Amino acid sequence: MNRVGDQPAFVLHSRPYRETSLLVDALTRDHGQVGLVARGVRKEKSRWRGVLQPLQQLQIGWSGNGELVTLTAAESGPAMPTLTGERLFAGIYLNELVLRLGRRGDDQMRTFEDYEQCLQRLGAGESTGWTLRRFERDFLQNLGYALPLMHSADDRSDIDPDGEYDYEVEAGPRAPMSRSSGLRLRGSSLLALAADRAPDATGLRDLRQLMRLVIRHHLGGGVLNAWKLRLR
Repeated sequence: MNRVGDQPAFVLHSRPYRETSLLVDALTRDHGQVGLVARGVRKEKSRWRGVLQPLQQLQIGWSGNGELVTLTAAESGPAMPTLTGERLFAGIYLNELVLRLGRRGDDQMRTFEDYEQCLQRLGAGESTGWTLRRFERDFLQNLGYALPLMHSADDRSDIDPDGEYDYEVEAGPRAPMSRSSGLRLRGSSLLALAADRAPDATGLRDLRQLMRLVIRHHLGGGVLNAWKLRLR
């Protein structure tokens, strides 16, 4: 039987299981996404009651093999900022995005680090929209879906910051066409994302539309429930 201890983790989602337990999806530093059975955690006298909260770093342990393993330890980890308002909605969105696009068993150490940093940036008051775009860009790259941002898919020429492009998920930015299934946006928006440089308000709107187009594609046409929240 596999046993793991002292593993940094974040709860992505939990739901009731039987009368007193929870099924928990967690993002861990060294083991990626893990499905956990937290037995008896809903009992009033459970030592883990109130510990398995989202958006807070934990130290957990588990035992078992397969798709679901049994939680054996859980305690609070390093303090994380408390998110409220739009920033709380952003955290809810992060959790759904990672849960829906990530895969159990994949190495997600870089995603764990990026996720933690994203929460820190949100807690520090940085731009919500730009913070989410940076995470989405890096998360997609970690999954093997890196976005072409600096060269035209037509001839590999450099993106013109003053130009406009139709972005097609499977190809990247192309010269505008009268009929296109892609999204039209400015070259300066693409270059800002590539350079990790905060764009202007129009650029942020461009990148929000771009990320939704790409994420929807990788969800097989599906949508995220968190998109209904008022997020920039």
